[in-house]
Amino acid sequence: MNNIDKLLERLRECLGKANAIAAKCESEDRDFTDTERTEVAAMINESGTIKTELKTAQADAKVRKTLADLGGDLDDADTTKAKRLTPTGRHKVGASLGHTFTNSAEYKSLLESVPGGHFSKDHRIQTRPVTVDSLLSGSKALVTGASETSAGSLVQNQFLGLQVGAEAFSRPLMLRDLVTPGTTESDLVEYVRVTSMTNNAAPTAEATTTANGTKPESGLATLKVQAPVRTIAHWIPITKRALSDAAQIKTLIDGFLQFGLEEELEDQMISGDGLNENFTGLAATSGVQAQAYDTSLLKTLRKAKTLVRTVGRSIPTGYVINPTDVESLDLLMDLNGRYYFGGPSGTLANPGLAGPTTAPLWNLPVIETEAVPVGTAYVGDWRKAILWDREQSSITMSDSHASFFVQNLVAILAEMRAAFGVIQPSAFVSIDLTP
Repeated sequence: MNNIDKLLERLRECLGKANAIAAKCESEDRDFTDTERTEVAAMINESGTIKTELKTAQADAKVRKTLADLGGDLDDADTTKAKRLTPTGRHKVGASLGHTFTNSAEYKSLLESVPGGHFSKDHRIQTRPVTVDSLLSGSKALVTGASETSAGSLVQNQFLGLQVGAEAFSRPLMLRDLVTPGTTESDLVEYVRVTSMTNNAAPTAEATTTANGTKPESGLATLKVQAPVRTIAHWIPITKRALSDAAQIKTLIDGFLQFGLEEELEDQMISGDGLNENFTGLAATSGVQAQAYDTSLLKTLRKAKTLVRTVGRSIPTGYVINPTDVESLDLLMDLNGRYYFGGPSGTLANPGLAGPTTAPLWNLPVIETEAVPVGTAYVGDWRKAILWDREQSSITMSDSHASFFVQNLVAILAEMRAAFGVIQPSAFVSIDLTP
């Protein structure tokens, strides 16, 4: 037996022993013991040494044929026994973790980013993970990500996950489409609010003396108002394993996180009290008109629309009503027991899917939203409410949170920055729907 055959025989023995230990652990459904882990590590080093010696003879056709009989180039680790332990990777099987990392492009790039290659205590260190493929990479000790009580529950064989967008679990949003969109590059928006108008325009005769011919004066009272830009944000934790393997994570980011921002924004535009970090919503804006309940829902809602025209001197563009109150409207019947709005075959409220409602209320679209409390509704010229985008919705991922780095957890953060203001409060009416 020549030297090459001896090397090949030793390699077979190393791989055979390593595979036998792995198969035993798998059959007994347990992790490697310390002794077994040490033995496998030694076999890794020995296999690497043998492989290096065999590489020097790759030009020899006989050696290439022998390697092919074993299952191909050992770099690819395609033999029946070896591939169970050694997945195809970028690094050599015999390389240690430290050797692989210090020779990686990631580590070299990190050194080049610091003058002299010396880091102070104030430097923030973060690199992309450097993958190391070895026989121990399949160790069953790393099972935390598969826990059914963590984000590992998203990683299951043939698990289809969410078959609809995460927005299916959220309420429909339409309010942003009613108001005037704007942008700002500042953290504080100053705008002019119209508080009252007096129109004294009248025909005036030409002056014949210094005592007559004076034109009437009208009045327009304004107020400079500040709307600070506020941050709306939330985040969810997830394991790195789930982040890599769960296909539905994209849906959760695009649907759940981003949609959650829009939902809170809608709440703030209506009900924000202006305190702390809250918006000053429509409900807390001074000068908004009020319509008391008058005999019936339909009559009360119609009178509010008139207030927008006559007092607010504006054109109303829609009603905003809570779903519970919309239900009350849908169930209204005439004296003959017939539904006013088509009953089960018709609809009053816009479900938030597209376009204006097919059954408008007093010729205005109805926006159904939980941002408005039960028993209250709003009608107005929504073009006179402005939403300024400072920073549109963004998604950031990081393991730099608490102990996430050592737990292999990632925080997925969604946030947006915006300001909201009403330039003419009298163009809106708060409606009391409580009998």
